[in-house]
Amino acid sequence: MNKYNIIIPALISFGASMALCPIFIPFLRKLKFGQSVRDDGPQSHLSKAGTPTMGGIVILVSIALTSLFYLKSCPEIIPILFTTVGFGLVGLLDDYLKIVFKNSDGLKPWQKMLGQFIVTAVFAFYMYKYTDYGTEMVIPFINKTIDIGWVYYPLLFFVMIGTANGSNFTDGLDGLASSVTVLIATYFTVAAAVLLPNITPVTCAVAGALLGFLVFNVYPARVFMGDTGSLALGGFVASTAYMLKMPLIIVLVALVYLVEVLSVIIQVTSYKLTKKRVFKMAPIHHHFELSGWPETKVVAIFSIVTAILCLIGILAL
Repeated sequence: MNKYNIIIPALISFGASMALCPIFIPFLRKLKFGQSVRDDGPQSHLSKAGTPTMGGIVILVSIALTSLFYLKSCPEIIPILFTTVGFGLVGLLDDYLKIVFKNSDGLKPWQKMLGQFIVTAVFAFYMYKYTDYGTEMVIPFINKTIDIGWVYYPLLFFVMIGTANGSNFTDGLDGLASSVTVLIATYFTVAAAVLLPNITPVTCAVAGALLGFLVFNVYPARVFMGDTGSLALGGFVASTAYMLKMPLIIVLVALVYLVEVLSVIIQVTSYKLTKKRVFKMAPIHHHFELSGWPETKVVAIFSIVTAILCLIGILAL
């Protein structure tokens, strides 16, 4: 393992993110690319209206620029980089439509799903055609490799799209998605150093980009990542897990994503069937807000939980 494939890409990406944010934020503000806030959400969020969004572009550019230095020596980063950027572009279109039409809808659900499906299909084709990964996956902790055959590909679509949307739902508080995902990216760097060292440049680039972005995204946020960033991060997490042959590890290290998605599913299902809500508001981070937790406490607790789960996840390697 080349230690410079860990240190240097993280520093380059962090520097790029730190340098781009002060340039990009005023530019977004000038274009009036501000966040739309739901009227039925927490009242404390009304003050966030107009805060520049689409900051995920900074994250994507920082990751892409850094990864370019390593494409030749570490071609294994290509599918991860493609998926990250691909999901990010779907989010970018969604953000753009939200801003242009001044509403919180953006792409229609089927359009958003189609975009994610296409990106996932290209990733699946690449894995099938240009790698020798086959249809094997590792069972965490017992380190047993099993071949799941044709189930591999339907599961791939479910995991990729589910993880991307989990990350998307997590992006609802200042610094929440950034804080949680930088810890997951750090975990994947450790895992990659053990299992697949050639992908460490991109895992470190993601961690570095998020650390730089967090300087401007922590409470009170000066910029939001938007769907551009949140979908990209979900694509990164899922594709990296698949490159490591450990998609099941997502349930552990990205448990916050899963809980956020489940809270929305439970809330919608409960209301449709019984006209009653299980949570005060979904996704679940809003439930804790409406229960009296300060926004910063929710972010801190979710991040601490993720950090502990990532430490446990090291035992799975």
